Amino acid sequence: MFQQPEEFRNRLASSTFYHVLNVDPRSPVRLPQSMQPATLPGRNGEELVSCLFYLRETDRDRFDAIEDALRAAFPGFDRLDFPPVAAGTLALAWREKGFSKPLYMHQLSEGTLRFLWLATLLQSPGLTALTLLDEPEVSLHPELLSLLADLMREASNRTQLVVATHSDRLIRFLQPKEIVVMDADDDGMTTMKWADDLDLDAWLKDFSLDELWSNGTLGARS
Repeated sequence: MFQQPEEFRNRLASSTFYHVLNVDPRSPVRLPQSMQPATLPGRNGEELVSCLFYLRETDRDRFDAIEDALRAAFPGFDRLDFPPVAAGTLALAWREKGFSKPLYMHQLSEGTLRFLWLATLLQSPGLTALTLLDEPEVSLHPELLSLLADLMREASNRTQLVVATHSDRLIRFLQPKEIVVMDADDDGMTTMKWADDLDLDAWLKDFSLDELWSNGTLGARS
């Protein structure tokens, strides 16, 4: 009788929360990192380089999948290199087609760096049973949100992925069965409903999901 509650408790204990990645000039993700085994890029990106290098050396399929996602997102992207900075320390070099010199972490735009971190996180073999992701769309070009939705969908096969978003553009690339609508009632309590329980079939013949959110049909306005 205690097996299911214990399994549920263990799953809750195996959870990780990721907020919007800090990409300030001196943030951990922009600095050289130690060459050490890492199966996750870190909540602040402090092990992003270590994780990518480790995957390249130990799990080439996952590393290739990350580079494929980068090529789909950034047509000029060629490959990632990992030049040593000092003993046991690596940098990340972003190679572009047609350019002889790479870009380094401190030179990448906020959106590029956040997409690189998200692609690595969602492909990581170290994902916990429950992964909480807050507003992953921040700084991303709207055209990247379709790729992000595909990455999240694939990762959901390996972790229970819960994503909080206020982006109508991201919702456009999701399906009703993937969306939980949250509203506050008159008593200040939060109510939750699956979007596919809202009888949206007739509406979806004329509107997309993001339009239904914008015009209030979907809810989640409070």
